[in-house]
Amino acid sequence: MFRPRLIPCLLLTADGIVKTVKFQNPSYIGDALNIVKLFNEKKLDELFIIDVNVTTFGTEIQYETIKVIARECRMPLCYGGGIKNISQAKKIFEFGVEKIAISSAVIQEIKFLETLAKFFGTQSVTVVLDIKKDENNNYKVFTHSGTRMVEMDILELIKIIQNKGAGEIVINSIDNDGMMNGYNFDLIDQLFEHITIPLTILGGVGADLDLKYAYKKYGNIGYSCGSFFIYKGNRKAVLLNYPNEKLNIFNNYKE
Repeated sequence: MFRPRLIPCLLLTADGIVKTVKFQNPSYIGDALNIVKLFNEKKLDELFIIDVNVTTFGTEIQYETIKVIARECRMPLCYGGGIKNISQAKKIFEFGVEKIAISSAVIQEIKFLETLAKFFGTQSVTVVLDIKKDENNNYKVFTHSGTRMVEMDILELIKIIQNKGAGEIVINSIDNDGMMNGYNFDLIDQLFEHITIPLTILGGVGADLDLKYAYKKYGNIGYSCGSFFIYKGNRKAVLLNYPNEKLNIFNNYKE
């Protein structure tokens, strides 16, 4: 039986884990391995680790870091960042990572998605769509940390992605990233009925009520958060050892 999934999303750099606001001004949070150890104690549904620098700045994938994280992680792990070919994906899967997340590589060459699905199975391939409004107030997909706009219509892109073998789609609102004022329901509402494979939404959660309201609207999908698990209060004090109540949101929720 399907159930809602609660998924922390950690942004990885060479210096460690950071948090952004609208994909800008990264703030250092802490060491990746230490944070993963804390999350292990909470028995979460899954963990996203996204390297935000590999594609944008052309740096190397941090294989050793991923290997150590995967060895320590006690929950399903999804890694994204800079995966452009089968050999890179194979190496990451060999570390014990359950899923890989791809974005710009799929936009540039849709056949790559087909190849990944063929080699590793659709259940192992997640496509992340980072979306924000352009100067004409229209939603557009962006790559390279929100710096390059994709001209293709979002609904057409979603249709192609689903037909070519994606096992999951992550809708990430750049406009809501780090704002802690709730998911971008306007965006999600426009896309929700067109997505026929597992969906996870990301960007904007700041309180329990944000998740409860989203669950009431969308039911058993994936709910990913960054700031929600990292910050406490209006002053955004770093709180990595968050209270257990945050993991019982869906179990405790009643309409």
